[in-house]
Amino acid sequence: MSEVLSGGCQCGAVRYQARSLKDNSHVCHCRMCQKAAGNFFMSLVGVPLEDFTWTRGAPSAFKSSEHVERGFCRECGTPLFFRHDANRHISMTIGSFDHPEKIPLAFQLGMEARLPQVDQLSDLKDYGTTEEANPEAAARIRVSNHQHPDHDTDVWPPLGGEV
Repeated sequence: MSEVLSGGCQCGAVRYQARSLKDNSHVCHCRMCQKAAGNFFMSLVGVPLEDFTWTRGAPSAFKSSEHVERGFCRECGTPLFFRHDANRHISMTIGSFDHPEKIPLAFQLGMEARLPQVDQLSDLKDYGTTEEANPEAAARIRVSNHQHPDHDTDVWPPLGGEV
């Protein structure tokens, strides 16, 4: 990977950069990951520690087991990482990258806790984009949005201007 990938939390208090990724992008269905993500699964990719930098703020961490900590933003709660103390990498949540679409999944694990709803996703009715399904709500969201944009910023929140 020659491109530096950046990411961070929803509110912008914590930002990071990855100069390389491991080839272990995956979805974990284990119950700990479900609880940490507050969702059906957690998607993660490893970044070698020597290629990883926190560029704004610092995450909080919860020690979910003896050798594992899970990081999150203390301001907005965004799950950011999984880190086993024996590893020379940090596993970042794929969804916290500015461009998660650039990180294809390689495998899934924790299948003992995989929830049956995951199999229903491809069969669900598709209501289209938020803009198509509910344009009034989309307009309200745009003018009241406090989410950090999907790119690095020098200052956040902005000082009276658009980003």
